[in-house]
Amino acid sequence: MFDYPKFVEFREEGPREGFQIEKTLHPIEDRVALIDLLSETGLKRIQVGSFVSPRHVPQMADTGTLFERIRRKPGVKYTALWLNEKGFRKAQTAHRVDMDPKLLFYASNTFSLKNNNCTADAMRERQRDWVRLYKAEGLVPDTAYVMAAFGCNYEGEIAQEKVLDDIRFIQRLCAEEEVPLPNLALADTMGWANPESVKRMIGALRDLAPGVRLCLHIHDTRGLGIANLHAALSMGVDLFESSVAGLGGCPFAAHGDARAAGNVCTEDAVFLCHELGIETGIDLDTMIAAARKAEAILGVPLMGRVMHSGGLSRYRAPRG
Repeated sequence: MFDYPKFVEFREEGPREGFQIEKTLHPIEDRVALIDLLSETGLKRIQVGSFVSPRHVPQMADTGTLFERIRRKPGVKYTALWLNEKGFRKAQTAHRVDMDPKLLFYASNTFSLKNNNCTADAMRERQRDWVRLYKAEGLVPDTAYVMAAFGCNYEGEIAQEKVLDDIRFIQRLCAEEEVPLPNLALADTMGWANPESVKRMIGALRDLAPGVRLCLHIHDTRGLGIANLHAALSMGVDLFESSVAGLGGCPFAAHGDARAAGNVCTEDAVFLCHELGIETGIDLDTMIAAARKAEAILGVPLMGRVMHSGGLSRYRAPRG
């Protein structure tokens, strides 16, 4: 039995994960404005974009320019995603990217082939080279991810033991290379998790890697995002990746509809935490304003709830 954490950290993924899946190439001025507004919410880490193939993900082709134009707020880290050394080098040479070294593992071989063009086993072995490259550049891996940790639209159910085997590999690799064990992140990439499977997985990870900080990257594809987040909170997890207005989704995840729900919605998750008495350091009203800004940019109704209804503070305020 765990208590809720006293403070929860949210890492914002919307500017990258949200716009990478859109068919429309939205003006850079709009995305800069959204990132600048997110900087005022109290978030401490915002993923601005990704350095990936512009042929496969043209929406991210101007990420370098985004980093040049955003207005940085002291105390906020502005990060990027890369999937190969070419992308890593681009991030290194771009304008003031806060380097956020990651290790990437796949519980689904098919998804690994579609997302990274290599098998899950090959991707696992590549992480040895990544750890050594990071060390050579004076960097330490921040987070190790297991993608499709709860299920896969291509392969179906994912056995918990497959995920735990990846975690054991991470433990051995870090011991061999004499680097600290990073945060361990479970990514429900295609929305297969439910509250009970979340609790079981977290319990198994705590037994296997006690004391390591756990992170959840939750997708709300089938409407269980907030329920899964609450289950993780009830197990003491204090680190989540989320997206403003519920933006996001993987272009290679085979969702049935182009407008399927994306990542768990940041402002809804913040609202839940505040209602439970958990601090986040995030101003909900400013977060709602950012969500509405995202909706205006995309020009379609987005999935967030609190962005449309508002919070409860104005109703609880004493009446004059």
